[in-house]
Amino acid sequence: MTADTVRWGILATGGIAGAFTADLIDLPDAEVVAVASRSEASAKTFAERFGIPRAYGDWNALAQDEDIDVVYVATPHTAHRTAAGLCLAAGRHVLCEKPFTLNVREAEELVALAREHGRFLMEAMWMYCNPLVRRLKALVDDGAIGEVRSVQADFGLAGPFPPSHRLRNPELGGGALLDLGVYPVSFAQLLLGEPSDVAARAVLSEEGVDLQTAAVLSFDSGALGSVHCSIVGGTATSASVTGSRGRIDIPHGFFFPDRFVLHRDGRDAEEFTADPADGPRNSMRHEAAEVMRAVRAGETESPLVPLDGTLAVMRTLDAIRDRVGVRYPDETGEPELTPV
Repeated sequence: MTADTVRWGILATGGIAGAFTADLIDLPDAEVVAVASRSEASAKTFAERFGIPRAYGDWNALAQDEDIDVVYVATPHTAHRTAAGLCLAAGRHVLCEKPFTLNVREAEELVALAREHGRFLMEAMWMYCNPLVRRLKALVDDGAIGEVRSVQADFGLAGPFPPSHRLRNPELGGGALLDLGVYPVSFAQLLLGEPSDVAARAVLSEEGVDLQTAAVLSFDSGALGSVHCSIVGGTATSASVTGSRGRIDIPHGFFFPDRFVLHRDGRDAEEFTADPADGPRNSMRHEAAEVMRAVRAGETESPLVPLDGTLAVMRTLDAIRDRVGVRYPDETGEPELTPV
């Protein structure tokens, strides 16, 4: 790493890895130097697509590459613990896709490993880094709508997804909650913190994953969070934050909004829109920029996506799965050994 450039490695070659890399290479202070996949052919194809100098057919080679400052982990979330752990143990900083891990036990292991090695670690919760979401949070924190009374958010895809699809595969941590529900839960906890109680209901597939889930989160402040996710119905992906003196509505795409509307009691509605200079609303450049800012500053976590907040979200996701009866094959209850 130099004062001007942070060198990245990309671990995995799927769709989200491609989208992130496309945004990353547009940043003048980022350099992608290597990519790894379990398939050398896949890694080489990805490297050729993005002009990446090195392609590895195994994860350990990437983790051991000392020319890499930060590794972006974009594997299925069932492999996040192993992949991110491998990189942290080798001395790399890590940006790990959401959901951070399969469960909170694995998340705690990664956080402990990062702190042991003094490495930067962050969940790729790009919503928290989005400029318009940050503006919304600042308004709420400044009391624009008074005390928050409730938060509502939904995220659903119409599908249909066949049983063979990763979203229906228990071996890959399938189901609506971990892939989609992590956004409504994270949005609620961004504004209200960790809930004190969780109630939930779900419709499960024959494979045992949740097709749709609804949860009510209760907070010590007296506020309630209502969150819903689905892989059997396309929702508005809307959100609403209601306070004692007003309300904020995000009509659609709450986790990468182009606008939101502030309603304050006794005043005309105010619309806040995304700044075109911030790039496309689906850009992941902001989380990449935050990682590089923090790494250059010698920070081991981001104030925008703090590790304690990530752990709190994972605890809530675990609680919801416990209430609805979803458990994955890899969850043996035994701690995983640190990769070497």
